[in-house]
Amino acid sequence: MSLKYFHIFFVTITTLLAFCIAAWEFANYRAFGGGHLIGTLIAALFGVAMIVYGFWFLKKTKRLIL
Repeated sequence: MSLKYFHIFFVTITTLLAFCIAAWEFANYRAFGGGHLIGTLIAALFGVAMIVYGFWFLKKTKRLIL
């Protein structure tokens, strides 16, 4: 497995984990209230940022042979 594909795999797993944490935090916010809404927003924003980073990485490495 090349470094490029490992990086894509790692970014994908990190993005899925961020959205899973956001869903978990949102479920806790609905059940318990409190400060879980901030955790939900932070995790969701991180997930979106990872998607943007993933597309940027793919665009940048499209012409490279790694």
